[in-house]
Amino acid sequence: MSAADDFEEFVVARSGALLRTAYLLTGNHQDAEDLVQTALLKAVPRWGRVREHEPYVRRILVHESVSRWRRRRWRETSTESLPELAARSSDVDARLVLRQALGMLAPRQRAVIVLRYLDDLTEAQTADVLGVSVGTVKSQSRDALARLRGLVPGLDGDAGADISDAAAPRQR
Repeated sequence: MSAADDFEEFVVARSGALLRTAYLLTGNHQDAEDLVQTALLKAVPRWGRVREHEPYVRRILVHESVSRWRRRRWRETSTESLPELAARSSDVDARLVLRQALGMLAPRQRAVIVLRYLDDLTEAQTADVLGVSVGTVKSQSRDALARLRGLVPGLDGDAGADISDAAAPRQR
């Protein structure tokens, strides 16, 4: 199989999962699509030399997300109060609150939470994707969960499970 065929097969098979991860990193569907496109474009030149394709593309996603956040940070403005959103149920409310809280985390902390609890990677896999030590993943995770517990009062001791449940796609 050629590298081009392998790349095309990867994109077809994993684009949904990559888009979900990108959305959780950015909090915006259009930004997530742009982030996935950028990551895939950056992956193409080295595709034939990379053994583990998905961790490589996830690492690019995370690094690009942090870089984009740094470039845009100065453009964002704070507001005294957020607009009210109409919610249909407490489940939807929990998702909205959690997404807002994820958006308040630092990009590296958000990346750790998304990869650990929403993409269900181990600490070692998360460390590999982020290019950091397992200890850094543990400390970032601990700090991020503590911050989330402060921002979202309903999170209990098992905040990771609450995050996974709240971020799960709705059943129609």
